[in-house]
Amino acid sequence: MKKTLIATAFLALGAQAQLAHADLTVAIAGPMTGQYASAGDQIRRGAEMAIADINAKGGVLGQKLKLEVGDDACDPKQAVSVANTMVNKKIVFMHGHWCSSSTIPASEVYVEADIPMATVSTNPQVTERGLKNIFRIMGRDDQQGLVAGSYIAEKFKGKKAAVLDDKSAYGKGLADEMAKAMTAKGLKPTLRESITAGEKDYSGIVTKLKQAGIEVLAYGGYHTEVALILRQAQQAGLKLTVMGGDTMTNSELVTAAGANSDNVMFTFSPDPRKNPDAAPIVKRFRDAKVEPEGYVMYAYAAMQLFADAATQAKSTKFSDLEKTMRGNTFKTVIGELAFDAKGDQKQPGFVVYQWKGGQYDYAAK
Repeated sequence: MKKTLIATAFLALGAQAQLAHADLTVAIAGPMTGQYASAGDQIRRGAEMAIADINAKGGVLGQKLKLEVGDDACDPKQAVSVANTMVNKKIVFMHGHWCSSSTIPASEVYVEADIPMATVSTNPQVTERGLKNIFRIMGRDDQQGLVAGSYIAEKFKGKKAAVLDDKSAYGKGLADEMAKAMTAKGLKPTLRESITAGEKDYSGIVTKLKQAGIEVLAYGGYHTEVALILRQAQQAGLKLTVMGGDTMTNSELVTAAGANSDNVMFTFSPDPRKNPDAAPIVKRFRDAKVEPEGYVMYAYAAMQLFADAATQAKSTKFSDLEKTMRGNTFKTVIGELAFDAKGDQKQPGFVVYQWKGGQYDYAAK
């Protein structure tokens, strides 16, 4: 009997020790497959590098981080399924999703499970629903739409402009904000149209743009459609400048549009690759043959945010993390992050970029 009790006690102690040293599971979710998979790949590469660096320094609260990857293909229903899967995997933090139309429904699952999330989704409704678990590490569409629309009105004064969206939550929201800013600045759009994302032929809308004499197009949507529109515009003899949002950072735009990509401008946060404090991390990515463009550094920053918040809170309990994340400032590779009561950045910023020769840089002011 005593031997049995002793054996049971040792088993219990072993189980406690194993539990104490169990990994902390964190996750990313986004379009790992489908037409926007290159964005998902950027997120994955950024998160993997951050987790490797964090674990190399001892992990978080003495525990190593383990990464789970969810593929929502930018489909809202699939995003909810991914979210439920992640809840069952008992993740303690989510960086995701990418498309606003996925982030919005998925966040309802995470908040019920008390899982904090950092996202780059820019639709205002991401943080306007009063959810306590969301922290947006990029600005909003009503902010970048104002910057983009104002730039168009000032730089293309007297030109004929059109506003086009892809009917997605992100695309329509951004296009509406650009149109609002353009009108406020005295450049009323000549056309306001929508397309369906994923189609193989946009010659119909290109013909409409050409007939209306459009010279600049404000576009709310993703890079894949812009590439096709530019190619078909060139075939139709239409010289078109396109202004888009943060999704135009993807180098696949250059691959698909070729030299036409030089006609693309877009809004995005200040380039984190130019942040002197991030230089060592930028070098590590480049040494690994990864260009830290687009959302790579944001995924890295999201994992830094979690690690620093958990360290400061001395806990991964949701109530402790939420309080710490909302009440402090965090130094990351994309700059300092601090959040307001909604979960938006207190000091977001957008600037205008232009593609030239396969690279993007700040546009002329």
